[in-house]
Amino acid sequence: MSTRSSPYASGPRPPRGDEEPRVRNPLIRTSDRVESWVRRALMVVLVVGLPSAGLLAGRAAHESSSHTVRVQSAERQQVGARVLSVAEGVGRTVKEQARVRWTDGGGAVRTATALLAPDTAEGATVRIWVDRDGTVTRAPLTERQAVTNGWFAGGITVISGAAGVFMARAGTRLVLDRRRYARWDAEWDLVDPLWTDRFRR
Repeated sequence: MSTRSSPYASGPRPPRGDEEPRVRNPLIRTSDRVESWVRRALMVVLVVGLPSAGLLAGRAAHESSSHTVRVQSAERQQVGARVLSVAEGVGRTVKEQARVRWTDGGGAVRTATALLAPDTAEGATVRIWVDRDGTVTRAPLTERQAVTNGWFAGGITVISGAAGVFMARAGTRLVLDRRRYARWDAEWDLVDPLWTDRFRR
């Protein structure tokens, strides 16, 4: 076997600790290192922080909405009411106002204004939601709506956080570039007279 195939054929390879250390690139500026570290930190936030923040925000919104679902479901109930009169020309494209009358659980007759579907005829029987005080109100929040609120809150958190990360990245780059240009101009002011004098000779 030829000993020329390896520079360490005549003896053991020296340990890595004896090798010459790597020399830093002299062209890398401090601002370049700062930008690199900022980019890495923002990447960690983008990959790890935002999903976690979105999950926490979505879970908090869902739990809050679920609590509202339980409270409203306990405080509100549907009752049958008779339509006494319908207001003319008021929001007929979506809902229309109507005077309705119903009897509550205590036997008392109540009258109030409620929003009903369009083209509801007078004298018709409709289902309306009332609270414990007998006040006409909206239908309680549903669990499906609570889930939707959770997803919406989580999505908005992630989107807002991502926009913040990219704005921070752009702002850092802008600040560092201004500093680099200012330093470049200052160094050029020192070098320019030397080059001008050289060409005048």
